[in-house]
Amino acid sequence: MQAAGSALLARYDAVDPEVVANPYPEFARLRAAGPLCRIGPGTYGVVRHAEVAALQKDPRLSHSFPKDFYRLSVGDGPTAEWLPRLMAGADPPEHTRLRRLVAVAFRPHVIRNLRPRIEQLVDGYIEAGLERGEFDAVRDLAFPLTTTLLCELIGIPSERWPEMPQATDLGLAFTGRIFDRPDAGAEAADEALEWMRALIRELIEVRRREPAEDLLSDMLAAEADGDRLTYEEIVDNTLMTFGAGFETSIGMIATGYDALLDHPGELRRLRDDPSLVPLAVEEFLRYDAPIQAGVRRVLEPVEIGGRVLRPGRALVLLIGAANHDERVFADPARLDVGRDPNPHVSFGGGWHLCLGAALSRLEGEIVFGRLLERFSSIERAAPAVRRPSPNFRTLDSVPVRVRP
Repeated sequence: MQAAGSALLARYDAVDPEVVANPYPEFARLRAAGPLCRIGPGTYGVVRHAEVAALQKDPRLSHSFPKDFYRLSVGDGPTAEWLPRLMAGADPPEHTRLRRLVAVAFRPHVIRNLRPRIEQLVDGYIEAGLERGEFDAVRDLAFPLTTTLLCELIGIPSERWPEMPQATDLGLAFTGRIFDRPDAGAEAADEALEWMRALIRELIEVRRREPAEDLLSDMLAAEADGDRLTYEEIVDNTLMTFGAGFETSIGMIATGYDALLDHPGELRRLRDDPSLVPLAVEEFLRYDAPIQAGVRRVLEPVEIGGRVLRPGRALVLLIGAANHDERVFADPARLDVGRDPNPHVSFGGGWHLCLGAALSRLEGEIVFGRLLERFSSIERAAPAVRRPSPNFRTLDSVPVRVRP
């Protein structure tokens, strides 16, 4: 059995401009070479579905890292101090404790009760687009829908929304920059984080006096076996909810619209059978996963493809590569809105399964259901603009021309 590094592994260059533009041919090359690839010193990537799916649940891998890792990843600032405190960066038993208390805001009935509000918002954005004859599926739909929902879910009053920093900066702060330079957006992310922390502290004081039906009130009231969230845990994990929910939902809507415009046959298939919409949402999450990778720290020796990774190594689970593994998905480069089963790994797994998965799926079902109901035709009004990022597969603009 070989130790990692005893023979040369295929190397993944995540910041190569061609890879950033379209990573999937490179992922196919890496999968053909084996389940493991090199990324950087002491850092390895996992590219096949079986290994990624298993490792998402493997207790030998940790979500927590030394503070120096965060400084190297996101720079030496507020974000580097914040990330280690999050539920997303904790392991059991601390993660179990935090998730149990935070999850009260994501109970199934809470998500179900959001349907009328999501429908109201989507209908308003679509109606405005129909009046103009065109709109941007990101700027006029995905962005305002996701931002409004998250603000309302948390309990941020609408009069404060115009003051908010760019939500993309907070999303970047949460997800970090696994592959980017440490200074790539670090200052803006740090400023957004500090602004939001101050706002959440103000709102907590209001909710202590005036509870409401929102995440902050639920977190303040949450109790399990006599345990409660501390003040700072509420602040930190409220911001985590915003940052994580933002990137996943916007990315899914943006890439879903873009994929359907590139595959008119699949759009016709959905029109002929709208019952396929829930499967289509899963396919959008697989076909171009909004968040492409997650990083773990090896706690105990882990064997992958005949190689043993020693404790302390960083292991990057390449979600986008796993979601296109031909061993699991027939013709993975083809969009198939009726793909079933579809065991994509875009929402993670194990104890870190995404808390907001049900909400993202509900948003997707309503957004794409309304596309079929309200538009007799939809076509590109201008080329889509992709955000150049090695860890996000999303778009900044998808202009469309529509008819009622």
